Amino acid sequence: MLPNVALIVVFTYRPLFQNIYYSTLNWTLGSKFATPVGLGNYREFFASGEASKVLTTTAIFTVATVGFTLALGLGVALALNRKLPGAGFAQATVFAPYILSGYGVGLAWLYIFDPNIGALSAILRDIGLNSPEWINSPPWTLTMVIIVYVWKNLGYAAVVYLAGLQAVPAELLEAADLDGAGPVRRFFTVTVPLLSPTTFFLMVTTILSSLQAFDLLIAMDKLGRGSRTLIFDAYLTGFKEQSQAGYSAMLSTVLFAILVVLTLIQLIVVERRVHYR
Repeated sequence: MLPNVALIVVFTYRPLFQNIYYSTLNWTLGSKFATPVGLGNYREFFASGEASKVLTTTAIFTVATVGFTLALGLGVALALNRKLPGAGFAQATVFAPYILSGYGVGLAWLYIFDPNIGALSAILRDIGLNSPEWINSPPWTLTMVIIVYVWKNLGYAAVVYLAGLQAVPAELLEAADLDGAGPVRRFFTVTVPLLSPTTFFLMVTTILSSLQAFDLLIAMDKLGRGSRTLIFDAYLTGFKEQSQAGYSAMLSTVLFAILVVLTLIQLIVVERRVHYR
């Protein structure tokens, strides 16, 4: 185990603690000098109006992407859980966007959403509607990014849910059918409880993934007009705007703390509601 432990310590824990140390400095990226400020960066962030705006955007993005990804993923999995010709091809097609580059996907969809030359704007004009300012209006920009992120990650949730559906014992569904339960009742009283381990796994992975989403955001909203989440704000602050490396490290540390807290809540509280067979 020693080589693996050494790699984890050098490339995971060392950068983590080094970043926490940097978060206590007033340091401009590239400068040879840094001034220790203790918790000064944290106080500045939480005392400013930026904190509420960035944290709100992060919360909206995470809740929306996780919620829609799980709900739509389950719906797609139910549609794919049928013995029909071409089912394997349909599963591969649904999963394909998940393995594509997030930056490439963002650029492609950016042209689709373009209010002047985009395919979506052309469709809306044909039915007599005007295209929203997806790129320049912050609320619409965030909506655009959420839609594309859900589209890209939908296949992952669908494939995992499909595996869970195929593991549901057929005899339980047959017994519920003999007891007079209809399709809807069988779904909510038998299938959904048995899918709770799958749902719990997807909740943990999709929440962590959404909070760390970056490539898609920078491709579709380079200046962070409407999708300035915590990790995106850390990048813009440290590398694009003021080059404040210490302040950027503080934002990354706050994100790490949020990830730890959410993971612990899910493992301690949410897992109690999971029904393991």
